Amino acid sequence: MECHRVHILAFVSLLFVCPVVHGWGVDGHLTICRIAQSRLSEAAADAVKKLLPHSADNDLGSECSWADRVKFRYHWSSALHFIDTPDHLCTYQYNRDCKDENGVKDRCVAGAINNYTSQLLSYGSTASQYNLTEALLFLSHFMGDIHQPLHVGFTSDKGGNTIDVHWYTRKQVLHHVWDDNIIDTAEERFYDSNVDQLVNAIQKNITTEWADQTKTWETCSSNKTTCPDIYASESIKAACDWAYKGVTEGSVLEDDYFLSRLPTVNLRLAQGGVRLAATLNRIFG
Repeated sequence: MECHRVHILAFVSLLFVCPVVHGWGVDGHLTICRIAQSRLSEAAADAVKKLLPHSADNDLGSECSWADRVKFRYHWSSALHFIDTPDHLCTYQYNRDCKDENGVKDRCVAGAINNYTSQLLSYGSTASQYNLTEALLFLSHFMGDIHQPLHVGFTSDKGGNTIDVHWYTRKQVLHHVWDDNIIDTAEERFYDSNVDQLVNAIQKNITTEWADQTKTWETCSSNKTTCPDIYASESIKAACDWAYKGVTEGSVLEDDYFLSRLPTVNLRLAQGGVRLAATLNRIFG
């Protein structure tokens, strides 16, 4: 689904500049983590501060793309960033879809969220055998990935990575449009190319336009700590309703596509941030 599948040999040296490797892109992940950190309980904020590397200066957002940066060192982690679903069914089922290309079960972004949530629940135990700093960074990143609609896309096109389009005059793949281009264009047009202004605008909408929805976003049934199956089901629906809709090979995507899809991108960023915070609050108390 991501550029590591197609370009892993050709672009290892370009890890830090190849834009396709980032689910949501750096600014999308930063936005989700900044929103989440602003909503943490005192106990969760303290735990996050202790687990973050010193270089982060207690800014979760600054490390929210760490999981993308280590994919070429941690080769095993590449499959954990996405879910492939059957073409055009527009549905997700964990038992059917959460597996890697070799058929190994639980190796998908939903399985990864479950795994790293479980690891973090051992926080405070002297018997913990896990690297909880890495668990925090993986969980924070994967909660972002699962809210990007094309990270729960169709198998044959690798979540839009094989669909060539033009974003205005620039050649891109559809997956990259959703990872980066919609957010970048919004920042340029509406936020003075300043990601902090984007974060502030989404946070304002969380407390106003979406205020009556946030409790529903936060809630997991059966007292679960996190519920990635819900997030994945929402993403494949959004992929069908918005990302793939009206797009064919060679489509030119301009204002009609950008302005009609931007609300979905903003909503998914908001939901990702609110849900990451809710998950961390349930983990750490």
